[in-house]
Amino acid sequence: MNTRPPLLLAALATGVAACGHETPKKPLNIVYIMTDDHSFQTISAYGHPISKLAPTPHIDRLAKEGVLFRRAFVENSLSTPSRACLMTGLYSHQNGQRTLGKGIDTAKTFVSELLHDAGYQTAVTGKWHLQCRPKGFDFYYVLNDQGDYYNPAFKSPASGGKYIREEGYATTLITDHAVEFLETRDPDKPFGLFVHHKAPHRNWMPEGKYLNLYEDVEFPYPETFNDDYHTRCAAAASQEMTIAKDMTLLADLKTGGLIDAALQAAWQDTIAAWSAKGLNRRQIYEQLTPDGRSVWGWQQLTNRMTPEQLDAWTKAYYGRNKEFIEQQLQGEELTRWKYRQYLKDYLRCIKTIDDEVGRLVKYLEDHDLLKNTIIVYTSDQGFYMGEHGWFDKRFMYEESFRTPLIIRYPGNGALRGIENDALVQNIDYAPTFLDAAGIAKPESMTGASLLPLLEGKTPDGWREYLYYHYYEYPSVHQVRRQDGVRDARYKLIHFYGEGFGKDKGHDINCNELYDLQTDPNELHNLYGEQDFAEVSARLQKRLEQFRTDLKVDEY
Repeated sequence: MNTRPPLLLAALATGVAACGHETPKKPLNIVYIMTDDHSFQTISAYGHPISKLAPTPHIDRLAKEGVLFRRAFVENSLSTPSRACLMTGLYSHQNGQRTLGKGIDTAKTFVSELLHDAGYQTAVTGKWHLQCRPKGFDFYYVLNDQGDYYNPAFKSPASGGKYIREEGYATTLITDHAVEFLETRDPDKPFGLFVHHKAPHRNWMPEGKYLNLYEDVEFPYPETFNDDYHTRCAAAASQEMTIAKDMTLLADLKTGGLIDAALQAAWQDTIAAWSAKGLNRRQIYEQLTPDGRSVWGWQQLTNRMTPEQLDAWTKAYYGRNKEFIEQQLQGEELTRWKYRQYLKDYLRCIKTIDDEVGRLVKYLEDHDLLKNTIIVYTSDQGFYMGEHGWFDKRFMYEESFRTPLIIRYPGNGALRGIENDALVQNIDYAPTFLDAAGIAKPESMTGASLLPLLEGKTPDGWREYLYYHYYEYPSVHQVRRQDGVRDARYKLIHFYGEGFGKDKGHDINCNELYDLQTDPNELHNLYGEQDFAEVSARLQKRLEQFRTDLKVDEY
């Protein structure tokens, strides 16, 4: 439930906008903090039951001193496309990065280049994930591909094109390099700093000091944990991202360290017990070992660790996982155990993120930079915390389509501790940064600046609809291609395309419609129901208009 007033009402309330500072003058400094797969459900400012038990006070501070967006979304719920969208202010099909891997059109102008050309000092630290050089940056320390949680390798202008291993935990090291940039910059010039954290991306490897955090906390199960997808298109059931079937025990849940000579008998007993309960050998080994769908084995998790790190890791996981093996859980009990372990490791990663956000904000505060710096906190997309029985993202359903977005905007024009319900999208970030810098947005850039919303104004003609398009199929998790449109209340999703792999022979052309006001969990597909024919027709017309106006070439 919203406990803070909507933006427009707050803007009219007497004295709400008074912050005791002069209105900041452009160009503003920009600090953009983006995590990887951070769900809004796990930021306590959003008030979700999970986050009430695992608070994020430093991120919450940004919300208390800024604007929390309740309807912030991505245009393609996948890491690399989201990053390309950030840098270009364009939809995936416009910037070329529709899927993971290669794709970005490097002829497109990056927002970092526009800031740099206008006199900004620019920096990016952490996960870059675009298969091109970091364009328009004076300073960069970027991870190799996804990067590693422990002792990751970074490439910088000084590394000669090589990735150099650094000892420490990724979230902390990424912040270290961000502070390094702030320490060495020219204080007479404005700056744009992009801090891109690896965490909490799979495999959710916590920092050493938090390996046992939340061990005794009992987190709630989502209402839709046992969703059977019975009203929906085949895509919801054919995916491969369920906690029950697709989350591996060995790598995702860190039981692999128990596979040693001393415990071979325990494993054999477990295999025998599971066989007696009806699991065939293939099903058992899909649980116990990394198969073709799992690219992370135990050795790949731990082979970068120092002896001290590995010792702490082993002590944390050995006892509780040995107990799990001895219990020989099956069915719903096994799925719920997996959910609990997944959630705790995920939240442990979030704890370090929150710490490091606090450290970076404190640096800005200690150096008198908050008064003229806009701070954005967001994620490259949302994530499933067990809703519908899932982890990961990709679908247009709310948990992955929607992303956290908190913006602290300095000065008398800012509204503090306010919630905003406007429909905003990650194509808007680049135009917002340009607006904060006093730079005109190129006509080719699709998104719109969010600065007026931060100042209590909603521009005439602000969008009433959002367009979404996901292309990454066939691929890991086997989520079918889809596009769709959402307004303030309703959502229309269109799944399409030829089936591959296990889906071969199952081509899809199917629609889903949801009333998010009466069915926020998206359990009841209303498409085809007579009472919603008018809504369906309206959204279909708007979807077709998006496809035409944006020159979408597949759907």
